[in-house]
Amino acid sequence: MIQTLFGTPEKKAGLFDRLKEAVSRTRENLSDRIEEAVAFSKEIDRNTLDDLEGTLLGADLGSTTTHLVLEKLRERADRRQIKDVEELKRLLKDELLAILNAANTPPVERPEGVPEVVLVVGVNGTGKTTTIGKLAQTVRSDGKTVLLCAADTFRAAAIEQLEVWGQRTGTEVIRTKPGGDPAAVLYDALEAANARHIDCVIVDTAGRLHTKANLMAELEKMRRTAQRLIPGAPHEVLLVIDATTGQNGLQQAKQFTDAAAATGVVLTKLDGTAKGGVVVAIARELGLPVRYVGVGEKAGDLLPFEPKEFVESLFG
Repeated sequence: MIQTLFGTPEKKAGLFDRLKEAVSRTRENLSDRIEEAVAFSKEIDRNTLDDLEGTLLGADLGSTTTHLVLEKLRERADRRQIKDVEELKRLLKDELLAILNAANTPPVERPEGVPEVVLVVGVNGTGKTTTIGKLAQTVRSDGKTVLLCAADTFRAAAIEQLEVWGQRTGTEVIRTKPGGDPAAVLYDALEAANARHIDCVIVDTAGRLHTKANLMAELEKMRRTAQRLIPGAPHEVLLVIDATTGQNGLQQAKQFTDAAAATGVVLTKLDGTAKGGVVVAIARELGLPVRYVGVGEKAGDLLPFEPKEFVESLFG
């Protein structure tokens, strides 16, 4: 996928600062409550860690992930290996990072000389179309060419919104009339990309959950269409999740994970929530890497996700 870890140290430092700002509410809640949990403890033991459970659930790690993390910490506490609050934070960071790294698989390498094809999927309302516009900006800022494909043909508003983002980012949108065949418009987009030697095609897809069987059939048809025209396509299937919906959004996303064969996640609206721990829950429960996080409404407000930097931003 679009590799955008913009190389210079200055650029990476700037991205880290923006990530820290985005998760500031989560960080404040975590730090304050960890300090409170150990304030009156002479030593950090199982009882102290029990007090942390509500804190981790409040940060939206989810019950499964919270239980896993606390069990690891309790084992250390039983052996008196947690000396103070700083040691507790360090061990907590290690556990969260291990979960994120376990899911952090690299994108599939695409063959040389063909466009990279990225399907973007997710429930309507998660910020899917906006994310596609930001991805287009990311690709273009990396000096590459990109086409957008409006294959969410069941919502006229989705086509119109994508065209607005196309205008903002100077990116052409391949579209058809509302109600048209999504696979047909994808075919047109990929033919155009091949003919023009475009680097990347980003595809909007329908976000209907109430017709899961139809959605699966539609996505499979699009997958077959892509494979006929471009080797290995789609090279990435990005699942968009709204961070503010927390565990509810994660449950919806699970349905899409199977239907769409997602390979990575874009987490939107991370700056609007105190529950940034959902990033860890996504990695643990979906087994998918988070590729990008959205931290605002502007075209440049999409950050590449780095597990170590994210965990550091939660604690310091």
